[in-house]
Parts: sequence; structure tokens; C-alpha cells
Amino acid sequence: MTDDQQSFVPAGFTVPRTLVGDGFRLEPLGPGHNDRDLAAWTGSIAHIRATPGFVGRGWPPVEGMSAEANLADLVRHAREFEERVAFAYSVLEPFDGGGAGRDEVIGCLYVHPACEAPDQRSATSPTTARTAAVGRAPARRRARTARTTSSPRPTWRRGCARTA
Repeated sequence: MTDDQQSFVPAGFTVPRTLVGDGFRLEPLGPGHNDRDLAAWTGSIAHIRATPGFVGRGWPPVEGMSAEANLADLVRHAREFEERVAFAYSVLEPFDGGGAGRDEVIGCLYVHPACEAPDQRSATSPTTARTAAVGRAPARRRARTARTTSSPRPTWRRGCARTA
């Protein structure tokens, strides 16, 4: 953790590494999700950019990004999780009852300090267009009590989201 970053959970708090719900599972977003994560959000760029909380924010980039750039982003999210400064989860939907290696990425859940009040938590949860179209956005429903930030892919410094 750098000097300008801070943990926003108590030192003794055990951050959940997974949550299993009806038809979905959350696990920390990281490099192992690269191909599925990239496919999920690049296939839903227009949908995500039109989602309340994401309109006018510049993410996701209209042109998408390379697999290498996405991988670097996921490495950063994994590092932030381990440093306890932000928590990004991949929202996975079981694929035909397959194992973790076959689960489909249907969204992400980002939990972090709120810019306006670093002692409060904020969450954003973009989902794929397909998931939203059929009304299956489980992480979004569970995050409704959380505040929404201005950027879904921020870097976290001084307890506040800043676009990368």
C-alpha cells in the first residue's frame, strides 16, 4: 500500500472472498478472469455507458481495450483487494453446472470508500446487457443499499475514487 492509499476496513475484519447466491457467485476479480471479463464488458459497452451512474463517465471506452490492458487493470484490482483499499468482485453465473473455470462473467461489484465521506462505503455493479435484459442482476440487487460512485473502474487514493 502506498502512502496516499488507506485501508477502509478495520484491521481485524475478514473481507469475504466469496459469496454464493441463487444463480451467481462473487469472487475477487483478478487476472484469472481476464478473457471472460474482457468478453463480458466489451460485449456490453453501450449498455454499461447508458446505465445510471455510468452515463457520461467515459468508461467503458467505446473502442474497448486490449487483453493486455485489461489484464493490467485486473492485476491492479487484485492488488487493491490484498492491500484492503478497494474490493472488486467478479459476478459469475454457473455455466451448465460447470466448475469455476467455465462460469460466465455477468458483471462486477466494486466496493470502496465514498469520495464524499470516506468513512462510508460506495458500490458500483455494472452487468452485461444480456444479464440486465433478462432481469438477472443479483449483485446489483444486493448492492442497492450502497451508494453509487462516479466511476466503475477507478484507482483508489486518499479514500476516494479517481478515474484512472
